[in-house]
Amino acid sequence: MTKKSYKTNTICTHAGELKDEQFKGAVSPIYLSSSYEFMDVDTKRYPRYFNTPNQEALSKKIAALEHTQAAMIFSSGMAAISNVLLTFLKSGDHIVLQNDIYGGTRHLVESQFHRYNIEYSFTDGLEASDFKKAIQPNTKLIYIETPSNPLLKIVDLKAIAKLAKSKQILTVIDNTFASPILQQPIGFGIDIVVHSATKYLGGHSDLCAGAVATSQAYIDAIWKMAITTGGNLSDFTIWMLERSIKTLGIRVKAQTKNAKKIANYLNKHHAITKVHYPGLKTHPDYKLAKQQMRGFGAMLSFEVKKDINVKTFFKALNLIKPSMSLAGVESTMLLPSETSHALLSPEDRITQGITDSLIRFSVGIEDIKDIVEDIEQAITIAAVR
Repeated sequence: MTKKSYKTNTICTHAGELKDEQFKGAVSPIYLSSSYEFMDVDTKRYPRYFNTPNQEALSKKIAALEHTQAAMIFSSGMAAISNVLLTFLKSGDHIVLQNDIYGGTRHLVESQFHRYNIEYSFTDGLEASDFKKAIQPNTKLIYIETPSNPLLKIVDLKAIAKLAKSKQILTVIDNTFASPILQQPIGFGIDIVVHSATKYLGGHSDLCAGAVATSQAYIDAIWKMAITTGGNLSDFTIWMLERSIKTLGIRVKAQTKNAKKIANYLNKHHAITKVHYPGLKTHPDYKLAKQQMRGFGAMLSFEVKKDINVKTFFKALNLIKPSMSLAGVESTMLLPSETSHALLSPEDRITQGITDSLIRFSVGIEDIKDIVEDIEQAITIAAVR
């Protein structure tokens, strides 16, 4: 099937599937071999070369969803991110990153880039002017994440792409929180899209993977780095991810619908001081999010009043799981200060607006009434008397 022939849910279901020519099964067969024939073949296949049948097929599905020429699947989101950055940055280069990004990405930059003599700057804000101010003569790449983790801030994709192209700078976006269902950055001029496929693409909290989608030329360059660093994924997990993406559109739509209701509920709650969700009209980036997204997503974060014991609140939850990851069909919550952004210094967390009382909420597909009741009873128990 061609990338533009079908609508999103059809692409999720059918793009990049392998046909079972022998038994005519309804789902893709799994090719678990780690060793393939090398004589008299067009392609010398090897798992670390990212070209096993299942790897190639799933890459086509993700490329179709992101409207790119090609894609690659990695063993984790950080494997995808690190391979992209190390492909396009060398000693003496400079990268501009938005200040509000996933803690693991920031830790990679701050803890490792000095070893490669790669310079970096974090923006003061998220306007295009903030990125422009941070650009230096040796800047080669701009890295963004929108909506951002965990404060759900929105970056203007068109403005960043326009700025970067005027300076001949490459752009990379972490599109994990939006997923290709709600946002396709390539259409706004962004060059490379990365995902933690562990999250919405996987969606069932049972696999770890990463993805990159971009032009064939850029994929070819990333491939040369990737076969050396060895961040490939097992074909069984590849098969599980392909299976999961079939329901991506349906899952994200249901989760987004729930998240909007939850955000409005929390925004009016007496025990909550602030809610971070781009779908609220009070969110400073509401209009921008509405322009460049096809929905506001299922991620939000909120802060509780001082008289709510955060640890007690988490322990009192019955339905919502206190869990490290996000985007599963089940609702989960965590404290960014102790998980996703724990590697940052307390000063860096405060600079980003990440307080010890900030709770990140990945809204699932449960009945909305059950989710609300669980939050209510946990707040009642956690209230300091």
